[in-house]
Amino acid sequence: MGDVSVGRFVPLSIPNFEGNERKYVDDAIDQGWVSTGGAYITKLEEKLAEFLHTDNVAACQSGTAALHLSMVEAGVGPGDVVLVPPLTFIAAVNPVKYQFATPVFIDCDDSFCMDPRKLQAFCENECSFDGIQLKYNNCHVKAVVVVHVFGNMADMIAIMDIAEKYNLKVVEDATEALGSKFTDGPLAGQYAGTIGDFGCYSFNGNKIITTGGGGAVTANDTKVVDHIRYLSTQAKDDVHYYIHNEVGYNYRMTNLQAALGVAQLEELPGFIRRKQAHYKLYCELFEGFEFGKMMGFRCDIDSNMWFYSLEINRDKIKASMRDIITTLEKCGVQTRAIWGLINEQIPYKNAVTYELEKAPYYAERILNLPSSTQITQDEIKYVVEQ
Repeated sequence: MGDVSVGRFVPLSIPNFEGNERKYVDDAIDQGWVSTGGAYITKLEEKLAEFLHTDNVAACQSGTAALHLSMVEAGVGPGDVVLVPPLTFIAAVNPVKYQFATPVFIDCDDSFCMDPRKLQAFCENECSFDGIQLKYNNCHVKAVVVVHVFGNMADMIAIMDIAEKYNLKVVEDATEALGSKFTDGPLAGQYAGTIGDFGCYSFNGNKIITTGGGGAVTANDTKVVDHIRYLSTQAKDDVHYYIHNEVGYNYRMTNLQAALGVAQLEELPGFIRRKQAHYKLYCELFEGFEFGKMMGFRCDIDSNMWFYSLEINRDKIKASMRDIITTLEKCGVQTRAIWGLINEQIPYKNAVTYELEKAPYYAERILNLPSSTQITQDEIKYVVEQ
């Protein structure tokens, strides 16, 4: 490895505030609207709906809140089964537990997203179907959570066909894929999160745009989004007498967060172009690298390319992922492992899994590289050199 420049550090993924962020946040403060009411919340919802070409969006506190509200609205409850991925951030699966339902883990394919062939095989070979309900061990299989990992997109044509056949609700976890869309086929022009019954987004600090903490949810029925918005504001029916006819949640986004989000959304197209250019440079620089290769994205999509993945060649590299990460960090390069498999975590160690092959394979091999929108070409070259 080359010598480390004094004090040099290339972070994994940090926010980029180059636009109107301070202006809009200061405006929200000056107006005194800082909590869960204010014009910026409405503006963010409208601008996001416009960007996604969808009718309605509800802004909320986090991507996890969006996923939980989707589970509630999908009618997932105690005794139900939800089909989920093992290779993703655990927040995609925890809301299943919040509803006292049971997750069943279905393997991924080479996109890191759920494998529709194994999804179909599970429904066909492990379940019974009476034409109305799909059942696994006499429990109603109610929904499937599809995560668009790192800005890639799952095979939504195949998954939606399966969902329609078996009456499954589809929750799209597009928390990493804001701006990714199909460019070919029947879904051409449709964005991640706008194809299934529900679409969830995250604006965490490391996402392509951020509100610090925050998220949003859309659905294929505008009335459903209205009801989600209602649930996110404690299901308040009478503002004067505080009447609540349903169990609600404190899941609404604040106006300060939304002010930040409106500014970030203005910059999203430019951020995506930068991500794509940086990924192309990584691929060029890693060409012929004997210790690993850059993972690709589906050829029928225009991806936001949120995160970049290097597949370590395990025939030549035996070091643990932890050793690789800590060694690179000493050289001023922050990287991370893809994730620990959710089904191997203590809360899920007894969960049912189905034909997990690709997920454990990639869990041992994928290293995520620095991918901030403001990373420089020089920094990318330095990362690759190390």
